[in-house]
Amino acid sequence: MKRVIFPGMSRRVLSAALLVAAIAPVVADEPRALYQAQCASCHGEQRLGGIGPALLPGNLSRLTPQAAEAVIRDGRPASQMPAFGDQLDEADITSLAEWIYRPPEVEPRWGRDEILASHEVIHPDGSLPDVPRFDADPLNLFIVVETGDHHASLLDGDTFERLHRFETRYALHGGPKFTPDGRHVFFGSRDGWITKYDIYNMEVVAEVRAGINMRNIAVSGDGRYVMAANYLPHSLVLFDAHNLDLMKVYPVVSEEGESSRVSAVYAAPPRGSFIAALKDLEEVWEIPWPLPAEPVVSTGHMATPLEQHRGHDTPNFQVRRIAVPDYLDDFFFDLEYDHVIGASRGSESDGQGGMVINLDSGEKVADLPLEGMPHLGSGITWEHEGRRVMATPHLTRAAVSIIDMTDWSVIKTLETDGPGFFMRSHANSPFVWADVFFGPNRDRVHVIDKASLEIVETLIPEPGKTAAHVEFDRHGDKLLLSLWEEDGAVIVYDGDTLEEEQRIPMSKPSGKYNVWNKTRYEEGTSH
Repeated sequence: MKRVIFPGMSRRVLSAALLVAAIAPVVADEPRALYQAQCASCHGEQRLGGIGPALLPGNLSRLTPQAAEAVIRDGRPASQMPAFGDQLDEADITSLAEWIYRPPEVEPRWGRDEILASHEVIHPDGSLPDVPRFDADPLNLFIVVETGDHHASLLDGDTFERLHRFETRYALHGGPKFTPDGRHVFFGSRDGWITKYDIYNMEVVAEVRAGINMRNIAVSGDGRYVMAANYLPHSLVLFDAHNLDLMKVYPVVSEEGESSRVSAVYAAPPRGSFIAALKDLEEVWEIPWPLPAEPVVSTGHMATPLEQHRGHDTPNFQVRRIAVPDYLDDFFFDLEYDHVIGASRGSESDGQGGMVINLDSGEKVADLPLEGMPHLGSGITWEHEGRRVMATPHLTRAAVSIIDMTDWSVIKTLETDGPGFFMRSHANSPFVWADVFFGPNRDRVHVIDKASLEIVETLIPEPGKTAAHVEFDRHGDKLLLSLWEEDGAVIVYDGDTLEEEQRIPMSKPSGKYNVWNKTRYEEGTSH
């Protein structure tokens, strides 16, 4: 389809127009008529999004119905969302808010045609200067996601000066991912948008919408490919990273035809593959990207399933199915990516444990007795008394579990002041930082000594305000901690003395991502 851009038409208005053109109208009832009259021009005829975000139950999980009513009535500061309190009475506002939380009568479609129609290249790959427009260490930069008003800030990791602040898509999710050289970063939004951003030039390079409800994205170890994981539709989507050109859509179905949501996709650079966690199938998927040709050497041993799969006659980007004994939708990997440590947030065990799967053989090698829904995606590792250990917080239990990765035994359980969400450290730091994200003590953060495996300090940066998510600078000397509030801040701490040094005001800063840590897979940082 030929695209005609009229004078004054923005990228997001064009995207909204393409969405509306792709969707058939529906029969109206009273709240639907309200929606069509007041909301559809920005949020799409079928609530799939446009200038504004998608308004479907799965995309609104971070917003309560009461908060939705407030947004409709009062608008949203620093956004294009206007206030409707003068146009709609309270009954209409309540009716409209309730309606957007209803599942659609017909499941929305988002396939190859819709993805291609959403694609826009603003600055083709190679068209922008190769020299940074700032005087700072490009490998010691931080990207800070501010979810309060849907912006991101670029910070100098040496001076903590804010170099740039720019608008993002609504509800970024899953953490931004960098190219290996640290120049480009990819953002994924809850409603399916992937944005490629040139850090050197502080410009958006390209955008595409991969799905309707997207969980996260991953970038291949060589920086050439991007893969998106979707809840809706049930798909994985592969893109060329240069301009986000679509390469392949994978419907996620079992060999028996059963469909599944995708919980997440991860890059496994030592394996040269993407690893996907599936919500509704007892399978893990591995999808290899092209690797440099290597000579075939006969070793006389029986080839593992992985070696058979990655033989020279096997096409790239083909799915290798790994059957597992339970649903695994939350992952952690060992350093070599030989094993995946997985747990389910919805299995019959109700978050009571995890298991370790050897990715070469596909066999389970251990069970992990981790009660209280471990948040393995935030797990970290370090060396302790000559062995590698990993630690994970728990989403429904006030504890941190520490596991010996040589025999997969739980060697210690630390009782905390509440369930936690994130843990962070650095190879050059003697400490692990663990927040207490859930419950009444969410204003606290624990500092754990790596040697003694004990909590040695509990900080309360500001009473009553959520303290969460630490990220170190590239050297492990300084760290950033969020006050996770609308009128929040990023707090700079000395990594050794634990003294606060600086506060940078921000709008609900959530994740903070250091270029060096993320591109070098630094110990103590989730990947």
